Amino acid sequence: MNPVDRVRAALIEKGLGDVVLELDNSAATAPLAAAAIGAHFGLSVPVGAIVKSLVFVIDGQPLIVLGAGDRNVDQKRLAELYAVSRKRVKLADAATALAVTGFEVGGVAPIGHTQPLPVVVDEALSRFETVWAAAGAHHAVFPIKYTQLIEITSGRVAALSAALSAALTGDVPLDGTQGETR
Repeated sequence: MNPVDRVRAALIEKGLGDVVLELDNSAATAPLAAAAIGAHFGLSVPVGAIVKSLVFVIDGQPLIVLGAGDRNVDQKRLAELYAVSRKRVKLADAATALAVTGFEVGGVAPIGHTQPLPVVVDEALSRFETVWAAAGAHHAVFPIKYTQLIEITSGRVAALSAALSAALTGDVPLDGTQGETR
Protein backbone atom coordinates (compact mmCIF):
# COMPACT_ATOMS: atom_id res chain seq x y z
CA MET A 1 0.00 0.00 0.00
CA ASN A 2 1.41 3.40 -0.91
CA PRO A 3 1.97 5.95 1.90
CA VAL A 4 -1.05 8.14 1.07
CA ASP A 5 -3.35 5.11 1.00
CA ARG A 6 -1.87 3.96 4.32
CA VAL A 7 -2.84 7.31 5.90
CA ARG A 8 -6.26 7.17 4.23
CA ALA A 9 -6.85 3.66 5.65
CA ALA A 10 -5.70 4.72 9.13
CA LEU A 11 -8.08 7.71 9.11
CA ILE A 12 -10.96 5.50 7.99
CA GLU A 13 -10.10 2.96 10.69
CA LYS A 14 -10.19 5.77 13.29
CA GLY A 15 -13.69 6.74 12.11
CA LEU A 16 -12.79 9.99 10.33
CA GLY A 17 -13.52 8.79 6.81
CA ASP A 18 -11.52 9.50 3.68
CA VAL A 19 -10.53 13.10 4.36
CA VAL A 20 -7.17 13.02 2.55
CA LEU A 21 -6.83 15.78 0.00
CA GLU A 22 -4.29 15.63 -2.81
CA LEU A 23 -3.06 19.05 -3.85
CA ASP A 24 -1.66 20.37 -7.11
CA ASN A 25 1.25 22.04 -5.32
CA SER A 26 3.80 20.83 -2.78
CA ALA A 27 2.89 20.94 0.91
CA ALA A 28 6.34 19.77 2.09
CA THR A 29 6.87 22.75 4.41
CA ALA A 30 4.46 24.65 6.63
CA PRO A 31 4.46 27.80 4.47
CA LEU A 32 4.09 25.74 1.28
CA ALA A 33 1.27 23.71 2.81
CA ALA A 34 -0.62 26.82 3.92
CA ALA A 35 -0.21 28.35 0.46
CA ALA A 36 -1.15 25.13 -1.39
CA ILE A 37 -4.27 24.58 0.72
CA GLY A 38 -5.20 28.23 0.28
CA ALA A 39 -4.75 28.09 -3.49
CA HIS A 40 -6.64 24.80 -3.83
CA PHE A 41 -9.63 25.69 -1.64
CA GLY A 42 -9.60 29.48 -1.59
CA LEU A 43 -9.03 29.41 2.17
CA SER A 44 -6.75 31.48 4.34
CA VAL A 45 -4.85 28.91 6.40
CA PRO A 46 -2.40 30.26 9.00
CA VAL A 47 1.05 28.65 8.91
CA GLY A 48 0.57 27.83 12.61
CA ALA A 49 -2.39 25.59 11.74
CA ILE A 50 -0.09 23.32 9.73
CA VAL A 51 1.04 20.30 11.76
CA LYS A 52 4.73 19.47 11.54
CA SER A 53 5.23 15.76 12.23
CA LEU A 54 8.81 15.64 13.49
CA VAL A 55 10.72 12.46 14.18
CA PHE A 56 13.01 12.59 17.20
CA VAL A 57 15.19 9.93 18.76
CA ILE A 58 15.57 9.98 22.55
CA ASP A 59 18.01 7.49 24.03
CA GLY A 60 17.77 5.45 20.83
CA GLN A 61 13.95 5.36 20.84
CA PRO A 62 12.05 7.14 18.06
CA LEU A 63 8.98 9.26 18.69
CA ILE A 64 6.83 11.73 16.81
CA VAL A 65 6.39 15.34 17.90
CA LEU A 66 3.46 17.19 16.35
CA GLY A 67 4.35 20.86 16.29
CA ALA A 68 2.78 24.03 14.93
CA GLY A 69 4.06 25.26 11.58
CA ASP A 70 4.93 28.68 12.94
CA ARG A 71 6.93 27.39 15.90
CA ASN A 72 10.17 25.55 16.60
CA VAL A 73 10.15 22.56 18.92
CA ASP A 74 12.45 23.31 21.84
CA GLN A 75 14.59 20.20 22.26
CA LYS A 76 15.49 21.24 25.79
CA ARG A 77 11.79 21.15 26.73
CA LEU A 78 11.46 17.75 25.06
CA ALA A 79 14.45 16.49 27.07
CA GLU A 80 12.87 17.78 30.28
CA LEU A 81 9.60 16.03 29.41
CA TYR A 82 11.45 12.72 29.12
CA ALA A 83 13.82 13.45 32.06
CA VAL A 84 16.99 13.12 29.97
CA SER A 85 19.82 15.49 29.12
CA ARG A 86 19.43 17.64 26.01
CA LYS A 87 22.31 15.69 24.44
CA ARG A 88 20.13 12.56 24.37
CA VAL A 89 17.49 14.23 22.17
CA LYS A 90 18.20 14.17 18.45
CA LEU A 91 16.14 15.21 15.47
CA ALA A 92 16.11 12.15 13.20
CA ASP A 93 17.77 12.30 9.82
CA ALA A 94 15.73 11.63 6.67
CA ALA A 95 16.73 7.96 6.45
CA THR A 96 15.72 7.31 10.07
CA ALA A 97 12.43 9.19 9.64
CA LEU A 98 11.61 7.05 6.60
CA ALA A 99 12.68 3.83 8.33
CA VAL A 100 10.55 4.35 11.45
CA THR A 101 7.47 5.96 9.88
CA GLY A 102 7.39 4.71 6.29
CA PHE A 103 7.07 8.33 5.12
CA GLU A 104 9.57 10.59 3.42
CA VAL A 105 10.51 13.91 5.03
CA GLY A 106 7.97 16.51 3.94
CA GLY A 107 5.12 14.00 4.00
CA VAL A 108 5.35 12.41 7.45
CA ALA A 109 1.81 11.94 8.73
CA PRO A 110 0.81 11.85 12.41
CA ILE A 111 -0.74 8.37 11.90
CA GLY A 112 -0.29 5.37 9.62
CA HIS A 113 3.32 4.70 10.58
CA THR A 114 4.89 1.35 9.76
CA GLN A 115 5.47 0.76 13.48
CA PRO A 116 3.80 2.05 16.66
CA LEU A 117 5.42 5.26 17.86
CA PRO A 118 4.75 7.45 20.88
CA VAL A 119 3.38 10.88 19.97
CA VAL A 120 3.78 14.21 21.75
CA VAL A 121 1.53 17.08 20.65
CA ASP A 122 2.74 20.63 21.20
CA GLU A 123 0.03 22.60 22.95
CA ALA A 124 0.70 25.51 20.55
CA LEU A 125 -1.54 23.69 18.07
CA SER A 126 -4.46 24.25 20.48
CA ARG A 127 -4.68 27.82 19.14
CA PHE A 128 -6.55 26.35 16.18
CA GLU A 129 -9.81 24.42 16.18
CA THR A 130 -8.87 22.75 12.89
CA VAL A 131 -5.32 21.90 11.88
CA TRP A 132 -3.88 20.44 8.68
CA ALA A 133 -1.45 17.50 8.65
CA ALA A 134 0.62 15.72 6.02
CA ALA A 135 -0.96 12.60 4.59
CA GLY A 136 2.03 10.54 3.49
CA ALA A 137 3.35 12.56 0.54
CA HIS A 138 4.50 16.11 -0.27
CA HIS A 139 1.21 16.87 -2.02
CA ALA A 140 -1.28 15.20 0.37
CA VAL A 141 -2.86 16.68 3.52
CA PHE A 142 -5.90 16.25 5.70
CA PRO A 143 -7.84 18.62 7.97
CA ILE A 144 -8.60 17.50 11.50
CA LYS A 145 -9.92 19.06 14.69
CA TYR A 146 -7.13 19.61 17.21
CA THR A 147 -8.94 17.47 19.80
CA GLN A 148 -9.37 14.65 17.28
CA LEU A 149 -5.65 14.80 16.45
CA ILE A 150 -4.84 14.13 20.10
CA GLU A 151 -7.40 11.34 20.23
CA ILE A 152 -6.36 9.45 17.07
CA THR A 153 -2.65 9.63 17.90
CA SER A 154 -3.06 8.97 21.64
CA GLY A 155 -0.84 12.01 21.86
CA ARG A 156 0.61 13.41 25.05
CA VAL A 157 0.10 17.19 25.11
CA ALA A 158 3.03 19.32 26.31
CA ALA A 159 4.40 22.85 25.95
CA LEU A 160 7.33 22.29 23.60
CA SER A 161 7.68 25.36 21.43
CA ALA A 162 8.59 28.97 21.16
CA ALA A 163 7.43 31.36 18.45
CA LEU A 164 9.67 31.57 15.41
CA SER A 165 11.38 34.83 14.63
CA ALA A 166 10.19 36.57 11.47
CA ALA A 167 13.41 35.54 9.71
CA LEU A 168 12.62 31.86 10.29
CA THR A 169 9.03 31.69 9.06
CA GLY A 170 10.04 30.80 5.50
CA ASP A 171 10.41 27.26 4.23
CA VAL A 172 10.83 25.23 7.41
CA PRO A 173 10.88 21.53 6.42
CA LEU A 174 7.99 19.67 8.01
CA ASP A 175 9.27 16.30 9.23
CA GLY A 176 12.76 15.37 10.29
CA THR A 177 16.06 16.62 8.88
CA GLN A 178 18.05 19.85 9.01
CA GLY A 179 15.68 22.11 10.85
CA GLU A 180 12.22 20.73 11.33
CA THR A 181 10.17 18.64 9.01
CA ARG A 182 6.68 17.24 8.92
